Amino acid sequence: MDWIGHYNYWIYVVLMMIGFYAVIAKPNLVKKVIGLGLFQTAAFLFYISIGMVDDGTAPIVWGHAVRYSNPLPHVLILTAIVVSVSTMAVALALVVAIHRAHGSIESNLIDGSPPKKHE
Repeated sequence: MDWIGHYNYWIYVVLMMIGFYAVIAKPNLVKKVIGLGLFQTAAFLFYISIGMVDDGTAPIVWGHAVRYSNPLPHVLILTAIVVSVSTMAVALALVVAIHRAHGSIESNLIDGSPPKKHE
């Protein structure tokens, strides 16, 4: 099998590793959320690419088509994108709440002490 010819898979792996690195190594919570989003996007692109059919058509267009693309992966990824965007929105709202409570979004500076009281 020609691994060099599958450059799109290499791009997905690189995107996943960049996102994974951001989640693991960066202390900034916003960077962690962005890294998680990048990781999820790479997984979505990978899943869509393995569902591709060469010379495939939509199953609705031609009733007698020999090769057609299965719409199920696209529907699943569309649902996953909606869930991903809403999860990232909640995560960013939590980062804002953490910043208000502790005065920092750096995970190594947030100690486990109770939040500060605002007057």
